[in-house]
Amino acid sequence: MPRRKLDAAFCASAICQPNKKRVDYYDTQITGFVLEVRANGGKTYYLRYLDASGRQKQHKIGGYTDITFDQARKKARALRAEVVLGEDPAAKKAKHKAIPLYCDLAKQHLENAKTYQRSYDTTEMYMNRHIIPRWGKMRLDEIKPQAISQWLAEKGETLAPSTVEKLRVMFGRSFELGLKWSVPGCERNPVKAVPRKRFNNKRERFLTSDEADRLLTAAGRSKNPQLRNIIALLLLTGARRNELLKAEWKDVDVERQSWLIPDSKTSKPRYVPLSKAALEVIESLPRYEKCPYLVPNPKTCKPFVGLKTAWDWVRKEAGMPDLRLHDLRHSAASFMINAGINLFAVGKVLGHADHQSTMRYSHLADETLLAAVEAGAAKLRGDQPPAA
Repeated sequence: MPRRKLDAAFCASAICQPNKKRVDYYDTQITGFVLEVRANGGKTYYLRYLDASGRQKQHKIGGYTDITFDQARKKARALRAEVVLGEDPAAKKAKHKAIPLYCDLAKQHLENAKTYQRSYDTTEMYMNRHIIPRWGKMRLDEIKPQAISQWLAEKGETLAPSTVEKLRVMFGRSFELGLKWSVPGCERNPVKAVPRKRFNNKRERFLTSDEADRLLTAAGRSKNPQLRNIIALLLLTGARRNELLKAEWKDVDVERQSWLIPDSKTSKPRYVPLSKAALEVIESLPRYEKCPYLVPNPKTCKPFVGLKTAWDWVRKEAGMPDLRLHDLRHSAASFMINAGINLFAVGKVLGHADHQSTMRYSHLADETLLAAVEAGAAKLRGDQPPAA
């Protein structure tokens, strides 16, 4: 084990001794600083040391042709200081190398999402289109809050605020899962340090009775023979689009005026009461042999995958180009509330998981509430009802 005072001149001229594969030259100034010289002429700087358990470890500093001697010596001093203070440079380096790339964590994230998410396709699309292309090749510990914030700001220039927020939440979910699974590099969630940008995404549109009639009349002229039935049932039940498109005859109980939705958005089955008007629409629906669905695509006898083309045509035909299909659900709530039905009952019909979801319609009940307080005031004053 030759010992030398390592300097630039010695390292430049050092050679491997004859009949040996390699020779290690230990520095006399910095404990453990080594120049390894191999028979083929290659040279590498290392720091060798004993860890807390007394086992010899080594940390590669760099190849002779890759760094200067001064750089190697400076790094050796820094590493030696870590060893003296009880740290293990080799273990730290191994730990860093074990940290996976984000694309690896994203793959695990998607595999997990696929087991329970109803909207898995949307999650996969956002991941592959937006998140993975930007962060996929970075190690998890390299992803910093400032860079995330800048990325989201750039996305905000071309995407809707609600979409940017979905990206933020989804990206953060990856790190939460990584923390839960003890993935190296997920000891913290860098997305948590990026504040949620406030925005108002609640665009409410409620049809009047005249608008609803106009929409149904236009739908009757659509090339899609089921469109008028679909729109009518959405307005009469307040159901979500996919709940209706996947509805089956076996779940409709005409006698009890009830429709069972076995798998709703809240992941719980719920019953939707059916008005006489809704039952009239259902009883008029065409039936197809061996087809279990209420309003299937007549060509395939399976649920419609989407209604975009037909819907775009009918809303323009009816003179309401800004109307969304989901607005029919809002309109169903509006009609019930304006008829004097209380918010709790409306929330039950719509299948809301909590009262807060229904409170967005509270302002629609103003007229009903005003009538209620007027009636209370009249009772308090002892007013007599007007003579017949």
